[in-house]
Amino acid sequence: MALIGALSPALGLLVMIAVMVAVWILPAWRWYTRLGATVGAFFLLLIGAGLSGQLENGGTGKYEAGAQDAKPADVANAGDTPSPAASKTLDFADYTGRPLHEAEKAAHSAGLAPDRHDAADEDRTVVMRSGWTVCFQKADNAARTIDFAAVKTGEPCPEKDGGPLPWPMTPDLVGDTYNTAVEKLDQAGIDLDRVTLDDVYLDLGTPTAAEAAEKGDKWRVCFQTPDEDTKVTSSTTVRLDLGKWTDADLVQGCPSAKDTTYKIPANDPAHNDSASDNSTGGGGSADDDPSSSGSSTDSSGGVVHPGSYCSPPGATGVTKKGTPMVCGPGSDGRDRWHS
Repeated sequence: MALIGALSPALGLLVMIAVMVAVWILPAWRWYTRLGATVGAFFLLLIGAGLSGQLENGGTGKYEAGAQDAKPADVANAGDTPSPAASKTLDFADYTGRPLHEAEKAAHSAGLAPDRHDAADEDRTVVMRSGWTVCFQKADNAARTIDFAAVKTGEPCPEKDGGPLPWPMTPDLVGDTYNTAVEKLDQAGIDLDRVTLDDVYLDLGTPTAAEAAEKGDKWRVCFQTPDEDTKVTSSTTVRLDLGKWTDADLVQGCPSAKDTTYKIPANDPAHNDSASDNSTGGGGSADDDPSSSGSSTDSSGGVVHPGSYCSPPGATGVTKKGTPMVCGPGSDGRDRWHS
């Protein structure tokens, strides 16, 4: 039975059962003799099963030993040559320049765990991911993760992850024509939507960007804010204070300060009072004349105020309501706008 169990444990078990049946039924043995035979048969079956395991190990022992000897070499080779799964390039779209929340949503869809950090050297905490833009991204194929480096929307990306924000610097614009100033701002990378305009004279209206561009060689930058070589961040507004003149104007230059003088000297109440005093031997000040509160916005063809002083005689203009006006002598002998 032991030999049969060594060759086949299952067959040995069947033989043992048959032997037990025979021991307890057929011979006229005493009960303790039958018990002893049963225990002996069981141990014989265990011996046979042990022999069966040794036979199987004996047939594969050499292979296992060889496998153990070869295992370190296999590991070394695996380190030298990555497996196809490890070397496979991660197929994920480039989200540089896209909103951070869109990039993270796409990463989740691709089965990646996204992470984020400030791409600038300021180490800011990324909150409100819809208000940040991706500058760099780095994926880890093995860990199935991807890290996004982002800046706040409207900020320029640094040259490398963790570098300073390359804000544009204001160029020197004072003295340039409006056309030249616009070219310099564009070359510096400053968006013209962040540029505001203002006038520098008391009697000259502020032009719109379209009006300044239409006569860009006549408008000139008298003052600028901020000054030259100042960083223009996302919250900076560039203001250009403009003056306008041509070769025909009496004044062809910027005033010493903003809102301190008139483009047309005759529109200055003090200038007209002096002329009146010289011609009449004295008189009331301009404040005594209600009409002196008005002023011209252009010496020819511009919007004018009826009764205000004007120059030169014969110039034409219109009121805000569209009434044609002409510059000519008034009742006091001085040139005023009248219909």
